[in-house]
Amino acid sequence: MRFRISRLAVAGVAALALLTTTASATASATGGSSGGPKPTIVLVHGAWADSSNWHPVIERLRRDGYPVRAIANPLHGLTSDTAYVTSYLAAIDGPKVLVGHSYGGAVITNAATVVPDVKALVYIAGFIPVRGETIGDLAAKSAAPLPLITTPVPDGAEVTIDPARFRTAFAGDLDRILAADLATTQRPANTRAVTDASVTEGFRTIPSWALLTRQDRAISPDLQRFMDTRAGARITEVDASHAVMLSRPDAVTKLVEQAAR
Repeated sequence: MRFRISRLAVAGVAALALLTTTASATASATGGSSGGPKPTIVLVHGAWADSSNWHPVIERLRRDGYPVRAIANPLHGLTSDTAYVTSYLAAIDGPKVLVGHSYGGAVITNAATVVPDVKALVYIAGFIPVRGETIGDLAAKSAAPLPLITTPVPDGAEVTIDPARFRTAFAGDLDRILAADLATTQRPANTRAVTDASVTEGFRTIPSWALLTRQDRAISPDLQRFMDTRAGARITEVDASHAVMLSRPDAVTKLVEQAAR
């Protein structure tokens, strides 16, 4: 009888250990002990960039088990871009973390309150306008104007950064070849991205994080600090240029995952 009891006890301990290990693995895969799924990380690029700029961050987030989407922000104007991103977000089920770089920060600020299950906002060297404020209003507070080239188009005008000065303005901590490639492939932004006023303030009701880039020549660190502090964001500072998702992808990923948890 003693031998049979001992065998049952050992079997029970083994079963308990197996159950605990399985539960731990499940919790890790779903993002925590609550058993809920990991949020989808939605990356929104800004002006003079595209979704490919997120590539190093996407690789790291996927490696850590996060579902990731990178939206091709149209850059047609804050009002229409917000509508586009809102439609995109509405098709994503479950919790979401919105990450906006530069002008993309203004877009997620306005889109966040329109769709359900937005868990957090993450601003990567991002603009954070308040209601009634434009990107132009904020840019006027920056230390130095960007070297922009304006081109008339059928629906107004588009602006790009002078390719000869792109690296200094946007990507000072990237090698010259990569910076030159970015300058060549940069996407122009319609001037309505600068003149459309912000309508909502997602950061008022949704927790927010901000990565402040101390070597930024596109949005001055002082302006970033003003916006981040005004929004009540949890601020992390890093020595990086405006192209921080390419030069410091580990720092970007770490902050996004902090917000996601």
